[in-house]
Amino acid sequence: MARPREFDETVALEGAMYAFWARGYEGTSTQDLCEATGLGRSSIYNTFTSKRALFERALDHYSARGIRARTAVLEGSGDAAEKIARLLEDLIEDELEHARRGCLVVNTVAEFGVRDKEITAHIEADTAAHLAQLTACARAGQADGSITKDRKPADVAQFVHSTIAGLRLMSRRGESADAMRAVADIAVSAIATH
Repeated sequence: MARPREFDETVALEGAMYAFWARGYEGTSTQDLCEATGLGRSSIYNTFTSKRALFERALDHYSARGIRARTAVLEGSGDAAEKIARLLEDLIEDELEHARRGCLVVNTVAEFGVRDKEITAHIEADTAAHLAQLTACARAGQADGSITKDRKPADVAQFVHSTIAGLRLMSRRGESADAMRAVADIAVSAIATH
């Protein structure tokens, strides 16, 4: 009879996510994963089958967290331009508070490029979800008058998405909070009507 698992798989997945986020896929050893999850090697492999499978699960976990966080902001109070400004400010605050780790998805794109079809599929799914949220926000902003109607909502979404990735990279480079906020302000002023 198999022994029941004596750990919370979500907690272990969260620990692995932070390890990969800090060191990248190649830079994270099995020992790093043991320390991050609190699990032994056999438990990691019995539960997640491989480092690669654990990485893919951690990437999906990260993406789901991001969608929940963006939803909270984009469905919050204020007009669409204010929501986008808040989204960018929250990102800057998060970077300053959490060791300038950047974005796990952006870091993964930098590490893997598009050479790995399975990883690319995870990245594309995250990007599509992010763009769908931002496109809906831009569309709502055009309806409420806070976002310019000079651009298609999907183009506004791509612009904001690229700004987010750029801010994450600025943070990883060690840019100042003032420099990141200046970029965020320019981005918002480029799409907002006020």
